[in-house]
Amino acid sequence: MFNKLISNILPYVPKKLVWQFSKQYIAGETIEEAIAAAKKLNEEGILTTIDVLGEFITNLDEAEENKNEYLEVIEAAEKAGVDGNYSLKPTFFGLLIDKEVAYRHIREIVVKAASYKNFVRIDMEDSPCTDLEIELFRKIKEEFPANVGLVFQSYLKRTHQDILDLRDVNTEENPLNFRLCKGIYVEPASIAYKKYEEVNTHFLKDIELMFKEKMYPAIATHDKPVIEGAYKLIEKYSVPKDRYEFQMLFGVTPALRQSIIDRGHTMRVYVPFGKQWFGYSTRRLKENPQMASVIIKAIFYKG
Repeated sequence: MFNKLISNILPYVPKKLVWQFSKQYIAGETIEEAIAAAKKLNEEGILTTIDVLGEFITNLDEAEENKNEYLEVIEAAEKAGVDGNYSLKPTFFGLLIDKEVAYRHIREIVVKAASYKNFVRIDMEDSPCTDLEIELFRKIKEEFPANVGLVFQSYLKRTHQDILDLRDVNTEENPLNFRLCKGIYVEPASIAYKKYEEVNTHFLKDIELMFKEKMYPAIATHDKPVIEGAYKLIEKYSVPKDRYEFQMLFGVTPALRQSIIDRGHTMRVYVPFGKQWFGYSTRRLKENPQMASVIIKAIFYKG
């Protein structure tokens, strides 16, 4: 009840107050702020993936604007020499309105990144989007085998099979590049694991499958037991350090992040920015009120 209360109140709290604890986790509102944050991480030996905040648009004019903003982001980041790539959410380009329009916009963004020999990751959203986003990934991967990746969520019961089903497009030259995270959307128990131990167990099973199939996993977690389990799998399969990476969110668990870097593993940090940071944050709280207690803790216990 406390979490629900906080999540319901937060949208009415002045944005300036909310920003006081959001700014640790969001790079800013402008491209310039995102690039500055990414360059600072680069100086610390950390790669980045830049993401413009926003999703679930209501008209295709917004999709066109969002595509143009991404093209501007890529141009600016490449000119600034940022060592990193890009992430995007397909609903930000109208996936649930017109999937062909979304495909054309996202393809244009991948073309732009590929012109710099760079890479775009397609984020996985909630379960109604899963099949659409896998289909979108397949279509772009066929044309740009080295320039596009996908995200999977270990709490979805279908994920292990989804990874297996994509083996037909996995090659030694251009291995499938999947970010694996636990999953943030609230899904029914019929399709998603709910217990902490279950989610962790399947996370590590999915990573192990990727190692067995010679894919490139991006291990996206802040959970120390999962990280320790990943270390064991890396040792078990003698995985070279250039065949996987760890990923974390901007501003979260910096000490744990540094411990991974100190062990010689590649680290990439997700750098979100944009004017829609407030709406994004409040939507996330409404979708998952349990996050409220995490935010309250973050105000008082940094990192």
